[in-house]
Amino acid sequence: MTGIWQPSALAQDAPNLDSEDSQIAYAIGMNVGMNLVSQGLLDGLDSDIFLAGVTDSFDGDFSMTMDQMFAALEIFQQRQQELMEQQAAEAQRNAAEALAAGQEFLAENGGRGEVVTLDSGLQYEVLEAGPGGASPSASDGVVAHYHGTLIDGTVFDSSVDRGEPAQFMLSQVIPGWTEALQLMSVGDRWRLFLPADMAYGESSPTPAIPPNSVLIFDVELLEIVQ
Repeated sequence: MTGIWQPSALAQDAPNLDSEDSQIAYAIGMNVGMNLVSQGLLDGLDSDIFLAGVTDSFDGDFSMTMDQMFAALEIFQQRQQELMEQQAAEAQRNAAEALAAGQEFLAENGGRGEVVTLDSGLQYEVLEAGPGGASPSASDGVVAHYHGTLIDGTVFDSSVDRGEPAQFMLSQVIPGWTEALQLMSVGDRWRLFLPADMAYGESSPTPAIPPNSVLIFDVELLEIVQ
């Protein structure tokens, strides 16, 4: 927010928080302010004037009429609506660009001899074959190590980096994992290339994964939990 929200000179003097009431009052103000800032509602506005409006509300000595307040708030709401529309349009553009980039990546990646492309669009590459044996079913749980990246190499999640494998049910993960892990045996280490519709699609669970992203996972199946 640096350079957008203008710090108030009033905030430079630390308040006395010795009493319980003062702590409650400060906590309420802190919570309200954090919410407003986190939502971007005060971007570009003068914090001294904002705080003056709050202060004046306690004694009712205002510098504008109620009609002027409503008119100003209507302008503010219009700005917020325009901002949301711009953000939605930008998100749609970004999602479309990510989808196109992912399709181009998969088309090129699928041409490599070591990559297998399934009917679903899922691609995988065997990095290391285990001793063979049983494969998990869709109703099984598994213990696995994984390292997830975007197509540009950005790491978004990694049990390898955390130093602890993950345990999960195959029925409760993204479709690409459910399909791929049923083809693996304990000890196998594969690299999975998941099309967006076999990963999170447009509904990303984290800002680290942009909507419509192709996801790449190095997965090592360690154990089947039945």
